Amino acid sequence: LVKQVIKQRLDGDLKLKTGTADKKAKATAPLSQEVVKEYETILETLDNYQGDDLHQLIVRLDIRAPESGNPVTKPELFNLMFQTQIGPTGQYRGFLRPETAQGHFLNFKKLYEYNNSSMPFASASIGKPFRNEISPRQGLLRVREFTMAEIEHYVDPDNKEHSRFNDIKDTVLPLYSAKNQMSGEGIINITVGEAVEKGIINNETLGYFVTRIYKFLIAIGIDAKRLRLRQHMANEMAHYACDCWDAEIESSYGWIECVGCADRSAYDLTAHTKAT
Repeated sequence: LVKQVIKQRLDGDLKLKTGTADKKAKATAPLSQEVVKEYETILETLDNYQGDDLHQLIVRLDIRAPESGNPVTKPELFNLMFQTQIGPTGQYRGFLRPETAQGHFLNFKKLYEYNNSSMPFASASIGKPFRNEISPRQGLLRVREFTMAEIEHYVDPDNKEHSRFNDIKDTVLPLYSAKNQMSGEGIINITVGEAVEKGIINNETLGYFVTRIYKFLIAIGIDAKRLRLRQHMANEMAHYACDCWDAEIESSYGWIECVGCADRSAYDLTAHTKAT
């Protein structure tokens, strides 16, 4: 809602300043340069607003229901997973999976044995996850059922060096770090070697695969000017991740996450071990 309203205000302001506004539209004053900059910063850092902060933002910017102009209620948390009942009497509660990763982890022991009980190794899968999207929209992007392809690469959590890191360490990547998002700064172009050395990217293995993802997207024809690698900020980082980067592509819908690359550390395997 916030994104939609702010984009409408910026689009209206641009039309007003370029003389392309609809003459029948309600007369509005052009936005000041400071307000435009603030709106652009909010759009870039919107994922950082949660709970009461998001409510305060809505109140401060006087964001209302676009169709009616009515004020909106406070944001509420809800479960993105679909709940269902299992068994003939429905006595067991279950959820449709929101990701495909757990199939990998549940089969870790067999996969490890298939690889002669040696590390590192990888597994891959393609399957359907489900998410309780409030309002499916944006074509095929925000849907409740979708196909996901996933690779899990397993390494020693106490040694995250990568044997082929030197092959890619001089590759320059367009990084949009959490720090730059918080400060409203833009993308920095930096070698992956320097990014790992400075701690921007957590470790060599993560840096290696972030680079491989970037190179793959360029190889299949993605415009480098419309491609960036965005780091998750602290309050959007998944509970299982110690660092996470999204390959985002700029399209007619704006910047869209197309690949996620997270260092899940040993969280999943540890949790399954304790539970079983």
